[in-house]
Amino acid sequence: MGLRWMAGMRGESRVLEPAVTKTRRPSLIGYLNVIYPNKIQIIGTEELNFLDGLDSRQRWEVMQKIAAYQPVAMIVTKEQTVPADLREVAEETNTPLWLSPKRGHELLTYLQYHLARMLAAKITLHGVFLEVFSIGVLITGEAGSGKSELALELISRGHRLVADDATEFTLIAPDVIDGACPELLQDLLEVRGLGVLNIREMFGHMSVKPSKYLRLVIHLKPLREGEETDALTRLTGDIGHREILEVQVPMMTIPVASGRNLAVLVEAAVRSHALKSKGIDPAQTFIDRQAHQLRRLPPW
Repeated sequence: MGLRWMAGMRGESRVLEPAVTKTRRPSLIGYLNVIYPNKIQIIGTEELNFLDGLDSRQRWEVMQKIAAYQPVAMIVTKEQTVPADLREVAEETNTPLWLSPKRGHELLTYLQYHLARMLAAKITLHGVFLEVFSIGVLITGEAGSGKSELALELISRGHRLVADDATEFTLIAPDVIDGACPELLQDLLEVRGLGVLNIREMFGHMSVKPSKYLRLVIHLKPLREGEETDALTRLTGDIGHREILEVQVPMMTIPVASGRNLAVLVEAAVRSHALKSKGIDPAQTFIDRQAHQLRRLPPW
């Protein structure tokens, strides 16, 4: 953005916090507005012209009112001349005053996008996050349930790793959760008996992905001896939801037992989820067929 300090350098320690933590919820960034102040004030040509149209007393009162709201910073656009009294107010109140060669709408668009992502709600979850058939899938389960081995097999089948063990999820829209890998764990997968593997070096650059939207959770559940599955679950599958950052994410539970090909089951689960998202439900189709056949039977 080409920002340069013009005044108020003693305010360099000011912190921009999420608006939801405040009782009053100003927007993060916007043009000069003395009624609903923004946390970062953009001062463009029209704002400077507005100030120039005021008499000296009104001008000073407006500047003092702006500074009283303690904005994180003020940005003057298009390399315009910064008024001396604006510099003076910035210095007196320790308000960072920056100058940028960019136009106001460019600064507004850029900062709105990046600040919203950086200050969005975040959570770190245990599991392996992969892209399977272009769908973001989080594989969870108890320690030793085979998550990493399953991820390794899926990667060898052409799917891509996003993060192992700890995935950082960010709520970037009311119903959109973006998952990314912490910098420390990028490209790495830990497999018991093999240690830490560098997936990018082993399988190539196309085997990893920096981030992906979370669309499905697959939970691995050990199948214990004597445990039975009810008839409806056998028909429809063990399907539910997991709440993550107040978003209901579809979740499928897959029983883990010796001899089961989990990679094939996960691929089938992802394909099934994709079909259901298009309105195609095989279980419901079977139920409807069965009901139709029962209606055709003659009465006893």
